[in-house]
Amino acid sequence: MKYKLLGNSGLRVSELALGTMTFGTEWGWGADKDESRKIFDAYAGAGGNFIDTANRYTEGTSEKFVGEFIRKERDHFVLATKYTLFDKMGDVNYSGNHRKNMMRSVEQSLKRLNTDYIDLLWVHAWDFLTPVEEVLRGLDDLVRSGKVHYIGVSDTPAWIVSRANTIAEFRGWSSFVGLQVEYSLLQRTPERDLIPMAKEMGLALTPWAPLAGGALTGKYLKGHTGRIAEASARRNQRSTAIAAEVVTIAEEMGVTPAQVALKWVMQKGFNSIPIVGGRRVEQIIDSLGATSLTLPDHAIAALDKISTTDMGFPHDFLESEEVKKVVYGGTKGTIIV
Repeated sequence: MKYKLLGNSGLRVSELALGTMTFGTEWGWGADKDESRKIFDAYAGAGGNFIDTANRYTEGTSEKFVGEFIRKERDHFVLATKYTLFDKMGDVNYSGNHRKNMMRSVEQSLKRLNTDYIDLLWVHAWDFLTPVEEVLRGLDDLVRSGKVHYIGVSDTPAWIVSRANTIAEFRGWSSFVGLQVEYSLLQRTPERDLIPMAKEMGLALTPWAPLAGGALTGKYLKGHTGRIAEASARRNQRSTAIAAEVVTIAEEMGVTPAQVALKWVMQKGFNSIPIVGGRRVEQIIDSLGATSLTLPDHAIAALDKISTTDMGFPHDFLESEEVKKVVYGGTKGTIIV
């Protein structure tokens, strides 16, 4: 396992993060405590130190398991959790980005995790109700109090994130150092605005679902049915073709499809730290194999081509030859960038 700096910070995190949404069986498809411990031990044994959880995962069981597993070496691990999602259904202030829910949620997470501090606190999703300044000031207060060390933002439009970090910079508040988005060969739309923004602003990218819920392992090609929502979103003609290409490249290289799909995300040329998870320890061991793999250029090119996504306006417009001609006066090819 190698390590990366987390965005514009000095924090060192492993090149793969361990996602623990599967820690606990409350949702009907997770891992029990013994299997969760095996998953954690396999990841930590390979040198992994970056653990990702959230207040809502398996009704809080994920945080409880993680807190217990890291307790003896708390300062070794980089612990990330999230706030925003509800802790009590039907109560208007038990969810959202606002300060009241933020402070309550963090205090409850600290208790479940049995720790005095959170290394990285993510805003889990944008609620479009709370002012950006309120979110930033609350997060900055948590950092100044020592309860949180760094902050990140997940599942939020690029314009909000860029505005937030600009405000934070000018007011001397803590800035987001990481961005969490869904990103994989099946989900490349973050390349339109979110990923370019992250690169420009120095944010680490921690993609969730880099295997697209297992679709990129080729399981659907073998007749696996999957959960209804998972299957409907990730089983179509395009997804099947991409998964088949992943399997073909994996067979040519003598590795697994999961390793190929993960390494594609890791080799995309930006500070990407994929989040890997699983319900069985064998799945984590398989994913960890991606750290010792390098995809050749022809494999990257083939995967890029088959998974190409329509970039939409204004990106496609600005890339057209006619527009480049009038913008650069026919001199684009003479300019060295």
